[in-house]
Amino acid sequence: MKAFRLDELEAERAANDGAYLQFVRERNMSVGLYALDAGALDPQQPHQQDELYFVVSGRASITVGTETTQVGRGSVVYVPAGVAHKFHHITEDLRVMVVFSPPEG
Repeated sequence: MKAFRLDELEAERAANDGAYLQFVRERNMSVGLYALDAGALDPQQPHQQDELYFVVSGRASITVGTETTQVGRGSVVYVPAGVAHKFHHITEDLRVMVVFSPPEG
């Protein structure tokens, strides 16, 4: 079993000075914590993997392809592989759990 605490993951991500911390990598999936502060720009490019976003905290909009919706704590968004997507209009620091399948990279 692997078990994690969100506060510890956030501290590790911040200590490594990065917006993304991968903390699970298995044969069929990887999982990470993605952080964007209020007002930040999301530099993402389309990925080769399907993605599932679970918003842990914060508020923003996300555009996937040509569709836009607002997200906040508890929101779940699926992004198919190869589709352009970005968080924007981030009004509260955003913390998002990201699941890639197959694993990223």
